[in-house]
Amino acid sequence: MTTAPNKLPLRWDLFCQVIDNHGDLGVCWRLARELAAHGQRVRLWVDNAAALAWMAPGATDGVFAGIEVRPWTTPLNPADLATLPPADVWVEAFGCEIPPEFIAARAGGSRDHSNPPIWINLEYLSAEAYVERTHTLPSPVLQGPAAGWTKWFFYPGFTPATGGLLREVDLPARQAAFGRAAWLRAQGIDWRGERLVSLFCYEPPALPALLRQWAEGDVPTRLLVTTGRATAAVRQAIHNDSGLQPLMVQRGQLSISYLPHVTQTAYDELLWACDWNFVRGEDSLVRALWASAPLGPQRAAPPFVWHIYPQPEDNAHHAKLDAFLDWLGAPPSLRAFHHVWNGIAPGPLPAPDLAAWGACAAAAQARLVAAPGLAEQLIGFVQKKR
Repeated sequence: MTTAPNKLPLRWDLFCQVIDNHGDLGVCWRLARELAAHGQRVRLWVDNAAALAWMAPGATDGVFAGIEVRPWTTPLNPADLATLPPADVWVEAFGCEIPPEFIAARAGGSRDHSNPPIWINLEYLSAEAYVERTHTLPSPVLQGPAAGWTKWFFYPGFTPATGGLLREVDLPARQAAFGRAAWLRAQGIDWRGERLVSLFCYEPPALPALLRQWAEGDVPTRLLVTTGRATAAVRQAIHNDSGLQPLMVQRGQLSISYLPHVTQTAYDELLWACDWNFVRGEDSLVRALWASAPLGPQRAAPPFVWHIYPQPEDNAHHAKLDAFLDWLGAPPSLRAFHHVWNGIAPGPLPAPDLAAWGACAAAAQARLVAAPGLAEQLIGFVQKKR
């Protein structure tokens, strides 16, 4: 794994707005953590840090692992801003905009106007073609106290012409030390060798049919359901489907374990423990890719199915999903399963070919490991611009 050039640590202001899920905060926390692991000093500004209480316990207690979590109030107090050491880098995550009073405190008057921060517009993850075309393009600031400064688009991505994916330096060592049976015992899960499936989703229309398939199938399956919308979706499916109503935690070949909120580290371990992972949004997709490696001689790479964030107003997620499946090299059955799972195509779910799907995921993971991660690339880009 490559590392960023060895230069003096920089100070970063990373801005995050929590919209309607925990994904934005999850990605920003992982990024802040990786920047700090590379010796950077990070202030994470977030408008709602409540989820960090379970995602990263201790994160909001002053400076945690080199990261200072600061409340993004509206407005920010100009007197407080005036006393902050100026940052070398500003990062606007996922379309949020740095508050005008924050910009004015740095750019107003003569204070540091001749030495502006490197201003990054960190975009959402996509495999679509425009990502390579627009990655690292400049966007001049034309008005306001920062007029004359420049923002830079920075796109995470899956190819060498993009900003890469978040990957921890210690990830291979953590995976090598992981033991499934011990982890399941620690979670209080009475595992008896059945197939393990994790479920992190929105409200997929095909969920009732999949639950019925597992309940009536030939393979004993234990479903590990994450808390929140996935748990609500499973319980609603059982409530609405007369054939599933007897299913509380077990019916036929299917048993269900409802999980509490887990830390980011524990979620990684959940994916490593399972034989098949259902993920949603951006952060868990990346985690499923890193999990898609053989974990010992007796275990094949776990395949995954992605529930992409729906954009019903224009169905832009359809093209985004297909671009990812193209990059992945998804077998036809995996592509068809994704289309039904995401409500893009009608009809029954295709029969899974978990061996082929796992091999596809493992090959994709091997391609990704050869490239530097997102934090490393960000640091390298900033250092070149300074």
